[in-house]
Amino acid sequence: MNIGFVGVGRMGANMARRLKDRGFQVTAVFDQSRAHATALASELGAAASQDLSEVTSSADVIITVVSDDAAMYEIFGGEGDNLLVNARGKLFINCATVSPEVHVEVEKRATAAGAQSLEACMASSITQAREGSLYLMCAGEKSAFEKAEPVLKELGNSIRFIGKAGEAGKVKALVNMVMNINTAGLAEGLGLGAALGLDLTMLREVFSQTGAASRVLQTDGEDMQNREHSCFFSAAHASKDSGIALQLARQLGLELPLARATKEQYDRMIAEGLGELDKSGVAELTFKDRHKHSGDHV
Repeated sequence: MNIGFVGVGRMGANMARRLKDRGFQVTAVFDQSRAHATALASELGAAASQDLSEVTSSADVIITVVSDDAAMYEIFGGEGDNLLVNARGKLFINCATVSPEVHVEVEKRATAAGAQSLEACMASSITQAREGSLYLMCAGEKSAFEKAEPVLKELGNSIRFIGKAGEAGKVKALVNMVMNINTAGLAEGLGLGAALGLDLTMLREVFSQTGAASRVLQTDGEDMQNREHSCFFSAAHASKDSGIALQLARQLGLELPLARATKEQYDRMIAEGLGELDKSGVAELTFKDRHKHSGDHV
């Protein structure tokens, strides 16, 4: 089975490496950053395609890992070069965190082109992409899911079929909304603990053994304490994903004050030039002796 990739940043590149290791032929890669595409193509023995249609023509399955709604609409666009040119019989596996309605529209466009589309939303990070231990939430036609399973099983160790197109996107939006709230809450707890003069290693241990425990405490707590914010999931992406959940809530007339406040924190990071830090970098806003605006709203 020949595989093509569109979007080979931190996640996409490691997924491509994983599939190459598992015996799949990665035939073509495409990225807005030509340097990223060329470097990975050289590493994997693939073509660094200059056109999206080249990726489609050279692969049976095309995996997309792009940044946002606009990027999805661009690669599955109408006029000119796009992935749906001569796409009959192809399968698209779309892994980006985008608005659920985008997945629904992409499925419609793929079907009209004689292709199939599956959303495979990821609740994991760079390390899991390389190891093939992603948590994948899938939605679309069941036949597309079954066709994609041989690939999905090499990328993830937990694969859930949620339902029709858009449903996995809804679940992923909620996963990231809650994760982001937990992250911002942990940053405030540790920031207040530091201001109180508490030993933060002790505090994290107490958190881990009480109702303050969370997955985010395991992944981000020590990094917040040590100001180690190497990017696995950026503040900019955290803002974007919380925004997707808030838009879903607005459509239903629901008010989500914690989600809104969390997004505002990540928006502050972006405004202050911290958007490419890991989401754990929100602690730079909550420790009094750190960033220039830390403690302003305490």
